Amino acid sequence: MDLELIQSTLRENGLDGWLFYDHHRRDPIAYRVLKINPPMCTRRWFYLIPAEGDPGKLIHRVERHNLDGLPGHAIEYSTWKEQHEGLKEILNGKKRIAMQYSPLNNIPYVGLVDAGTIELVRSLGVEVISSADLVQLFEARWSEDALASHLEAGKVVHAAVRAGFAAIRDAVRSGRGISEYDVQQEMRRVFDAGGVITDEGPVAAVNRNSANPHYMPERENSASIGANDFVLLDVWGKMNRPGAVYFDITWTGFVGAEIPRRFVGIFEIVKEARDAAIDFVQAAMTSARTIHGYEVDDVARQVITRCGYGPNFVHRTGHSIGEDVHANGANIDNFETRDTRPIIPGICFSIEPGIYLEEFGVRSEVNMFVEQASARVTGEVQAAIVPILG
Repeated sequence: MDLELIQSTLRENGLDGWLFYDHHRRDPIAYRVLKINPPMCTRRWFYLIPAEGDPGKLIHRVERHNLDGLPGHAIEYSTWKEQHEGLKEILNGKKRIAMQYSPLNNIPYVGLVDAGTIELVRSLGVEVISSADLVQLFEARWSEDALASHLEAGKVVHAAVRAGFAAIRDAVRSGRGISEYDVQQEMRRVFDAGGVITDEGPVAAVNRNSANPHYMPERENSASIGANDFVLLDVWGKMNRPGAVYFDITWTGFVGAEIPRRFVGIFEIVKEARDAAIDFVQAAMTSARTIHGYEVDDVARQVITRCGYGPNFVHRTGHSIGEDVHANGANIDNFETRDTRPIIPGICFSIEPGIYLEEFGVRSEVNMFVEQASARVTGEVQAAIVPILG
């Protein structure tokens, strides 16, 4: 934990402190930002980083060592009355603090502190604001090693996509049956060989199943893939080592050499929306103009809405990417939530607009990494539907 940097950032933002709180590991952000990993968390603890001065700890006597290693003076409690008095003491003189809280739960990924605890802090005369911007600064920005792991994983993830399409091609040409699950397992073999792990997936979805944004093939429910089928592959993974971050892409293909116009037309709209969002981010970064997650979503969504498919774009345009595939930086979202966090150097997110019809769905997903005065797509960009038998 870089205490000096956190405190200077608090002062720059007009905050008196950042109050961390947890019970039963409900707030993983706290542990990652503070860089602690206590063995047991069955009692409530608080840790205040003030804008000036030494931090303060409020810990239960049963688990008095939970915040060991962190700087600051400690107050111990056993009863709830002692806890309230201790909290009042460490917050003495503080008027405006940040917590993992989101007004109206607009950014639920950060809204991790329960309402009762927020009420308790407010009852002490303290204004609570969202830590969302702070979390992005201290939890979502990548190191050079993280970026290198992302690019390394990307090579394996793209190889898995190519292997998935190749498995379909070879099976159809030879007259062998192949299912979505079979394709998934082929992509997993590429992951294993390349040292990549994933929390679940990948996804291989054919025809109607591709119209379900969160479809996942299982051995029992997997559909077969054959000639003239439309296929979507959604593939994400990271290198199998500490600190590695995810790479997450979606590609589409058609089991044939000539792709029907209905598929091409929808893909072209999705592609236009994707590229408009990419261009918007790149232009803003190169001109040093501040933009926010919700604005990028608006750009992509306007393209699809203009083309008459607004109701068929049923999810946000993109999500933050980190050590978890859905991480805690700005999401590209003015649909499911209104993400007002700025797009800042060091973060990565997906751009993945989609159109989902009854018989098939098209999504095209890339990852964007933001640098000091630029932003780039970190992998290959799909220019056309893959002709799997082409």
